Order: sequence, then structure tokens, then C-alpha cells
Amino acid sequence: MTSLNRRKFILTAGAATAASLLAHGCSSSSTSSTSSTTTAANVNPADAPEVTTAKLGFIALTDAAPLIIAKEKGLFEKYGMKDVKVEKQASWGTTRDNLELGSGGGGIDGAHILTPMPYLISTGAVTKGNQKVPMYILARLNLDGQCISVSKTYKDLKVDLKSNPLKEAFAKGKSSGKELKCAMTFPGGTHDLWIRYWLSAGGIDPEKDVSTIVVPPAQMVANMKVDNMEAFCVCEPWNKQLISQGIGYTALTTGELWNNHPEKAFGMRADWVDKHPKATMALLKAVMEAQIWCDKMENKEEMCKIISKREWIKVDPKDVIDRAKGKFDYGDGRVVENSPHILKYWSNNASYPYKSHDMWFLTEDIRWGYLPPDTDIKAVVDKVNREDLWKEAAKAIGVPAAEIPTSTSRGVETFFDGVKFDPEKPEEYLKSLKIKKVKV
Repeated sequence: MTSLNRRKFILTAGAATAASLLAHGCSSSSTSSTSSTTTAANVNPADAPEVTTAKLGFIALTDAAPLIIAKEKGLFEKYGMKDVKVEKQASWGTTRDNLELGSGGGGIDGAHILTPMPYLISTGAVTKGNQKVPMYILARLNLDGQCISVSKTYKDLKVDLKSNPLKEAFAKGKSSGKELKCAMTFPGGTHDLWIRYWLSAGGIDPEKDVSTIVVPPAQMVANMKVDNMEAFCVCEPWNKQLISQGIGYTALTTGELWNNHPEKAFGMRADWVDKHPKATMALLKAVMEAQIWCDKMENKEEMCKIISKREWIKVDPKDVIDRAKGKFDYGDGRVVENSPHILKYWSNNASYPYKSHDMWFLTEDIRWGYLPPDTDIKAVVDKVNREDLWKEAAKAIGVPAAEIPTSTSRGVETFFDGVKFDPEKPEEYLKSLKIKKVKV
């Protein structure tokens, strides 16, 4: 396995039924957003968690909402986990470091995390000394909801879903001696893979034609403000803030690139899960209930007010509410109401961790050299993806059987440029790609 330079990853500049959940949004009406929905006393003694605490990390992004809402609405407490801590992380590199440490070493037990990261950590691809730290994915946290934004320098090119107009502009900039930078949040993570796919589809090689750099989400806007990058990929509220400050515009929302694509996950250290199976189930049920609540349109205003608070994302709610409701002002004259690419927390099986999706992420990480070509993708996915625990939790909170996927695969996926990914034939997909780092 190729040893990755660690410096790359450091900054470079008794449950309610589903019917009840859907009808009441996981909680009874309350004047306080932090009120507990029920008490731990309602937990069946047979389900009582082995511990009442866990340390979970999150990055200041709107797709961290399920963990934040589970904490604020008392859902962790509802299932007996009354001492859960949800702690803000400075970057995905920090999240990785703290997962390596575990709570016993001053770190964290689990996190709101980029879906590929549990795999990169488990295989040792991104850890200190390439040490393998086994992890599990317990649920997907959301579908869609990310964006690729471009500097106002390129506004006249009207760059959108197709990156082609940037090819000539980048070539001219590079010939003049300028270093062209496109930013993502973590090598091999979702944002990295989205922006690489988008650039490559337009004939721009992210390995040769530009410098693909790592910048923490909260520092994206500041870096583009000082002309330190041409484009970036990240979740909200940072794309909207870029527009609000007149620094750039949204070229596309990633759901346009791959409709209903998987994004973040709820991941935990495998040793913690194995040692605390009941506590794990309590956490998972709380997060899933929070996802159902977050997905209800009538809860969006309250959700945005909660997650915008100082201890969470620390932004003005107006920077998140429009896109949370599906209104996308791209900042270049385009405005889309009721976008189908709204960030989804529960609908369209958003929470279910399809193994077929993880197969794509690992294949892309092989494409760009983050994992070796001989990686046994299926074996790795089977070890990390715990869809079995998701199903157990879903049944426990009363999700109807008809709403629980029966297949681990969503089938063949089709991207905006017509490229298809068959999870049964990942090698054929990899061979079909014209621009890639790996030789196959």
C-alpha cells in the first residue's frame, strides 16, 4: 500500500412507532428546543446500554444536523445515553486524529464523517504510521446537499454542471505561471471525489492541470476571498456564504452530478461498538429518529435555528434555511425553487448504508491512488459496513418493513455524463475512465 504523507491531511494555508415519529417529528410539542422527548426511565431494562456516555465528533456543516438534533432534542437520553458529548472538530484531519486516539486517549468514539473515511482509517491509508484502526459505518447521514463553487473570476464563463469552460482558462493561467488550486476537505473523502469527478468529466486532470488542496470547510470562503483558489467543494453553509459575500458562485449542487448520491455517514470505532452493543444500538436509534425529524419540512426552520447556534455551526440561520428547504440561488442569476437535490436525511432511504455505494467510494479511491489497485473492495466493505445493525435499529424504532431495504445494493448508478457504475463490476467502471491516476 502506498504510504501517504501525513502532512497532506493537515491544513495547508421501547421505541415509538415510525407512524408516531413521522406524525410528531420525534418529539412532542415543546417551547424549548433542548427539551428531552422522553426519559431514560422508559428504556426497557433488557435494552439498557452498558455505558451512558460516548464522545461523538462533528464538523460545522448542515449534514451534521442528525447528531446535533439528537443531542438538543434529548434523543440520546431517551435511549439511556444521558451523557453523550457531541464535540466540534476543527477539520476532517482532526476528526481522523481523534478517532485514532479514541475517547480513552482523549479523542472520540465516533463521528459525523465523510463516508470513505472509515475505510481509509480501517485500512491504515490515512493514519499515523499507517496503523489500521478498525471502524464501522452504522448509518448514512444524508444524500446530496454538497456544492462545487467557483471564484467570481470565472463568472463570465457561466461554469455549471460541465467544467469544460474552465479547461482553456486553467491552461492559460498555468502557462502564465499561476498555481491553480481547487480545494476539497480531505484526500479520498467525498468532496475530493466529487470535485475530481467533475473536473475529469470536463477533460481537466486534477493530478496535472490543477493543484488539489486540502482546506477545512470553515476556511473555504476566507481562502477564496484572498484569491487562494479557483474552486472548492463543500457542504453548507459555506457555498451560500461565498455568494452572500460576493466572492463566487455555485456551479452545481452535487446531486446534479449524481442524483441522490450518498454523502456523510455515522461512523464509530469498531472496538467501542463491539464492547458496547446495547449502547451502540441506543446511539443509532437516537440518530435515526433525529434523521426522520430533520427531514420533515415543517421542522426545517427550527432545525436551522438550532444548528446555527454558536456551539454548533455558528452562522446566521439565513445562510442555511433557503437551501435546507430546497431553494437554490446559484449566485449567477439561476434560482431553482423546490430543487430535487435538497439535502435528504431520511427520504429516499437516505439513512440506509447501501454497500453498493461504499463500493463506488473505494473504487474511486483506487482511481486516485489512495488505495492500492489490488484492494479486495468487497471484503473491506463487508467488514466496515454494518447495515445489519441499521436494520435492527430500524425495526426497534418501528420503521415499517416495507421501508427497510431488502437488498444491499441500489443497483447500477448513472452519473450526469452518462457514465455508469455497476457495483458487481467495479473493475469495468475503473477501466472505462479516461482520466485516472491508477494504471489498469
